Amino acid sequence: MPRLLIHVEGETEEAFVNEVLAPRLREYGFGTIGARLIGNARLRHRRGGIRAWSTVRLDIVKHLREDAGAVATTMVDFYALPSSGDKAWPGRDAAAKLPFNKKAPSVEDALHADLSNAMGGRFDPRRFIPFVIMHEFEGLLFSDCAAFSRGIHRADLQSHFQDIRDQFKTPEEINDSPETAPSKRVIKLIPHYEKPLLGTLAALEMGLESIEAQCPYFKAWLTRLEKAAKTL
Repeated sequence: MPRLLIHVEGETEEAFVNEVLAPRLREYGFGTIGARLIGNARLRHRRGGIRAWSTVRLDIVKHLREDAGAVATTMVDFYALPSSGDKAWPGRDAAAKLPFNKKAPSVEDALHADLSNAMGGRFDPRRFIPFVIMHEFEGLLFSDCAAFSRGIHRADLQSHFQDIRDQFKTPEEINDSPETAPSKRVIKLIPHYEKPLLGTLAALEMGLESIEAQCPYFKAWLTRLEKAAKTL
């Protein structure tokens, strides 16, 4: 059975993988599922901001080369993904100008091409399945506003969450400006929002099925992973 390594950008996503995603991924046929904080995030002196793609790429390449039976994927937010300078991620700058439904695929294609090139000609491209969350992890939590409010023990916020959700066709379309990104909207309602704790509690309360039902791009990623588990 193939092994799956999910490169995530924070402790909330790490907990989400281990506590919410892993049971489903084992059903797909992956023998081992592991979440890795990219760039050794726990060692950072100051939190915040994702690492440069050049650093993340080295990490992914290292693991794919060390474990020929492994499949690697990413789980990173489109929002605030570096688009210029030394930290830039391939495709992110150009994606900002694209329609919503082409933003994440454009970045993912660029990441896949860059990493495949780094791996060399004998690399099986099916072993890397990049995924970019639109627009941010907190967006997924708007899949079920009642469960979101229950999970964080703030029933009084359900209607406020729902008002935000109702402005968009899907939770993935809640946009990404510094004022209106999903996390910024949550912080306006919960000034002391503790993402690793509350984000995980909310996701556990609503379950994976609710997120799949409301977030088609997220669901498509799971479908790609299921296919990889069955064909590699």
